Amino acid sequence: MKDELLFCPLGGSGEIGMNMNLYAFGNEENRKWIVVDMGVTFADDSIPGIDLIFPDPSFLIDKKKDLLGIVLTHAHEDHIGAIAHIWPQLNCNIYATPFTAVLVQEKFKEKKIDISSKIKIVQLNSNLKLGPFNIDFVTLTHSILEPNGLSINTPLGTVLHTGDWKIDPNPLIGNNFDKQKLVDIGKKGVIAMICDSTNVLYPGRAGSESDVRDSLLNIIEKQKKKIVVTSFASNVARMETVFYCAKKTNRKICLVGRSMLRIYKAARQCGYLGNLLEPIDVKDSSKIPREEIIFLCTGSQGEPMGAMNRVINDTHPDVYIEAGDTIIFSSKMIPGNEKKLYKLQNLITKKDINLITEENAFVHVSGHPNRDDLKDMYSWVKPNCVIPVHGEHRHMKEHISFSKEMQVPYSLQVENGDIIKLIPSKNAKIVDKAPSGKMYLDGEVSVNSESRSIKERRNLASNGYLEVTIIISESGKLTKPIISFKGIPNKEEDADDIIFDMEGEIHKVCKSFSLENKKHEKNLIESIKNNCRRLIKDKTGKKPYTNINIARL
Repeated sequence: MKDELLFCPLGGSGEIGMNMNLYAFGNEENRKWIVVDMGVTFADDSIPGIDLIFPDPSFLIDKKKDLLGIVLTHAHEDHIGAIAHIWPQLNCNIYATPFTAVLVQEKFKEKKIDISSKIKIVQLNSNLKLGPFNIDFVTLTHSILEPNGLSINTPLGTVLHTGDWKIDPNPLIGNNFDKQKLVDIGKKGVIAMICDSTNVLYPGRAGSESDVRDSLLNIIEKQKKKIVVTSFASNVARMETVFYCAKKTNRKICLVGRSMLRIYKAARQCGYLGNLLEPIDVKDSSKIPREEIIFLCTGSQGEPMGAMNRVINDTHPDVYIEAGDTIIFSSKMIPGNEKKLYKLQNLITKKDINLITEENAFVHVSGHPNRDDLKDMYSWVKPNCVIPVHGEHRHMKEHISFSKEMQVPYSLQVENGDIIKLIPSKNAKIVDKAPSGKMYLDGEVSVNSESRSIKERRNLASNGYLEVTIIISESGKLTKPIISFKGIPNKEEDADDIIFDMEGEIHKVCKSFSLENKKHEKNLIESIKNNCRRLIKDKTGKKPYTNINIARL
């Protein structure tokens, strides 16, 4: 049987976030697998009680005896956030560059899992050999430290997995974009490039962190009172810029939020952020005059528990904001967060606080490639085929069109679960479908999207809850039912009427059953449930989640 090279995205294709990609080499009798990234996405209000969503790993778990390891491109949550939830079912080696490795280890420490023997540090721009996969790490630039492309070399050919990237001529912190290594990879021949599609709709270039620094300094110099900057904690270059601006304007700096402090410590541990101002402890911030301090906070997306939200709602124990102060959102508004962010920003404006965002000032650049960045990548790598990932379907379709403009011979649009044969074949093609889907982190338990708990909670959120307890005496007589409900709309004066009518409905149903006969109990419960729900629907328009209890004396 002939060897072949397969690619299978389980997350991140047809969506932004939740990235998890598989590669396999060999034949049906002897095939080895690697995983590239293992990320999460964040839930919205349509899934009550759920914060994190990650790819269903069942297909991968079935292959774990042939799994050579997990290779991580960088440390953003949409690339590493699921690893502590999935890895215990795999128990394989994890390969990452130093900064990413530190943050991954922190995730496992929180879950009290020791992975010290399984985490393998890969130095920047170095090589990793995993069975038939000879992987070259390529240093790129992005909105986090140590982003890597992966040149995955096999006996049949080379694939370039770009990960997340942009071309930043002056990234301020970390290594520069390794153009020459990409050119060298291109000269050897690339059968397929698996490429970031996030910003394919935008012309020009993504822009440089150095340009943001100049703009932020100009903005901060003009502020007279307290300044609060909120940004993605993972953007260490932006963090360093705020330190730089604080020093230039003779202000102290204070980091607020667990993620901000965690990233700062991880960067320092890996040798970054040297020769900066020492941040002051948040508990000491009240001792500093308001015109002499900058706070750098988490919560740039309006997260309910983010530091920014607590500061604006006056619930933070140490940081407060007053009229005349300035808040700078040095971040992009992620699609889906508009409602909660605009609510927060309207509250800021209502409090007569100066609000500066990407809508009215140059305070942010993206970490993903615009069209001119993509043109450069294509010209260096010269792939035979492009497979867009890391984008919604509209991004990926546009990326296909763009690759044709760039005269790439072949392209292929895929979605999660597609198994693609990259080689041997003239062009990459979908040859099979793997089971794929989403897992929800429900508290500390991972459940699938069809979980009963999720369905019940959605029903509760939409329709409310009704509980009826019926007490039946030993002789089969019915006492007054106990009725309670939550989340069902009613006027206070109408509540007694609803209960009275429901009692009548329950008595009517019970008269049609022989209450002393326990064999009819299941049908009795179902009839009471249906009639009570129908009554509530007629009176309120809601069909509540209903629980009927029967107690026999």
